[in-house]
Amino acid sequence: MKLTTVTNVSVDGVIQGLGGSNEDRRGGFERGGWALPLFGGDAETYLSDVYQRADAFLFGRRTYEIFAGSWGTIEDMANAPIGQALNERPKYVASTTLTDPRWAGSTVFSGDVAGAVRELKAGREGELQVHGSGALVRWLLDHRLVDEIALFTYPVVVGQGTRLFPDAGPDAALDLVDFRSFTNGITHHVYRPTGRPQYAAG
Repeated sequence: MKLTTVTNVSVDGVIQGLGGSNEDRRGGFERGGWALPLFGGDAETYLSDVYQRADAFLFGRRTYEIFAGSWGTIEDMANAPIGQALNERPKYVASTTLTDPRWAGSTVFSGDVAGAVRELKAGREGELQVHGSGALVRWLLDHRLVDEIALFTYPVVVGQGTRLFPDAGPDAALDLVDFRSFTNGITHHVYRPTGRPQYAAG
């Protein structure tokens, strides 16, 4: 399987609390809900198509619990195209604390997560998508398990909050394999990691 990370991110790299004011207040974050006023129309339609394209999903525990409590239980959301994809396809969760996942079709990876992901990628065709799950995305990148990085970038500077890429981490060269823009100013870039970048001498 191809492993694709799909992340909604502000121009300054923030991924925290995009969905609502109370979604994630860790670290005193007070600017939640920054994505929803810009989301809709052609961007929403395209993101729905991205979800429908997935053959399976992989989550970190926090994102899994948010999704399970919304797309998995709220009737209007569960019946929307994104909800249908999430409810119909296998879901995998990387977690050492989740022992009893209540969302149907869920499997927990709690031991050798890297080995489990490699086995899943090698044993099936199609696309394994990771939505949200910032800590997991960074861990997957560290372990060179990501095949494509899809970024939905919103035209807003949030100014605080958890960012997708840490201040210090592994470097990576990227090939741009797809780009499109939407009417509310959201852009979508798909990158393929190609190893380490080159640096100018001197």
